[in-house]
Amino acid sequence: MELAEAAIEQTNENVDKKASFLAGVSRFRELGLLVFIILLCIFVQTRNSSFFTVGNLTDMITNTAILSILALGMMLVLITRGIDLSVGSTLALSGMVVAQVVSMYHGMHPIIAILLGIGIGIVCGITIGFLVAKIGILPIIATLAMMNIFRGLTFTVSGGQWVSSYQMSEQFVSIATSKIVGVNTLVFIAIVIYLVAFYFINHTRTGRQIYAVGSNPESAKVSGINQTKILLIVYSIMGGLAGLSGVLWVSKFASAQGDTASGYELTVIAACILGGVSIAGGSGKISGVILGAVLLGILNNALPLMNVSPFWQMAIQGSIILIAVIMNTLVKRGVNRNHLLRRKI
Repeated sequence: MELAEAAIEQTNENVDKKASFLAGVSRFRELGLLVFIILLCIFVQTRNSSFFTVGNLTDMITNTAILSILALGMMLVLITRGIDLSVGSTLALSGMVVAQVVSMYHGMHPIIAILLGIGIGIVCGITIGFLVAKIGILPIIATLAMMNIFRGLTFTVSGGQWVSSYQMSEQFVSIATSKIVGVNTLVFIAIVIYLVAFYFINHTRTGRQIYAVGSNPESAKVSGINQTKILLIVYSIMGGLAGLSGVLWVSKFASAQGDTASGYELTVIAACILGGVSIAGGSGKISGVILGAVLLGILNNALPLMNVSPFWQMAIQGSIILIAVIMNTLVKRGVNRNHLLRRKI
C-alpha cells in the first residue's frame, strides 16, 4: 500500500514538473521570439551594413505598423475559431474608394478619409459576420467567397485603372510621412490601436467573452454568452482595421491598384501564428502578435538586402512559420496530455 502511494506521488511530481516546464515554454515564448529577432537583426547587419540605416528602419517600421494592425484584428478572429481570408481584398477596396474620393475632392481632410475607409471596412466585416454568425456558413468558406467579391468590386470601382500620387492631394499622401508628437503617424496609429485593444481584451466583459467563445463554444452558450453578437463584433473590428489599413497603405505607397495587397491575408495569418495565436481558438496574446508582425517585417526587409532569391525568401518564411506551428502544437498537446493524466491520477 505504501509502495503504491509512493508511486502515485512520484508520478504526480513528474507530471507537475513536465506541466510546469511546458507552461514555462508557453509563458516565455514571446521572450524567445524577441531574442531570435535581436539575433536575426545582428546577423543581417553583419551581412549588409545598410540594414540599420535610418531610412531602411523607418521604411521597415512603417510597413510593419500596417501589418501589425491587421494582425491584431486577425488575432481576435482566430481566437473565436474563425479565419478571415478577405482582409487583403477589404484593404484594397477601401483604399481604392478612398483614393478615388480624395482625387475628386482634394480639400478633404485626412481624418475624414480615414473614417471613410474604416466605414467601408466595417460594412465588409459586418457582411462576413452576418454570413458566419447568422447564416452559419463556415468562416473559411464565407471569407473566401467575399474575398473574390470584394476584389471584383475593387476592379469594378476602379475600372481597371490606377489612382496615382499626382491625382491625390498632398495632404492625404503626407499621412504616411507626417509625425504626431515626434512619432511617424502610421506607427502612432498602430500604438494607439494596440493600447485600446489591450484595455478592450483584458478589462472589458466583451473582451473576455471573445476568449470564452473560442475556448469552449458550448460552455459559452450555456453560460448565456451571445455568440452571434461576439462574432459580429469580431468580424466588424477586423473589417474596420482592414479598412483603416487600406487608407494607410494607399497613403504610404501613393498608389491605389486593383491588385493591392493581393495574398496579403496569408502574411497576416502568418504573423499571428508566429506570435503564438492558436488556430484552434481560445488563445493568443497581443505581445505575441506584435513580435510576430515585427519578425515578418524584418524578414521581408532583410532577405532582399542579403540578395536572397525571391523563391528562397518564400521558402525561408514558410519554414519559419512551419517551425512555429510545430512548436505551438507540441506545447499545447503536452499541456493537454498532462491535464488528462492528472485527472486520471
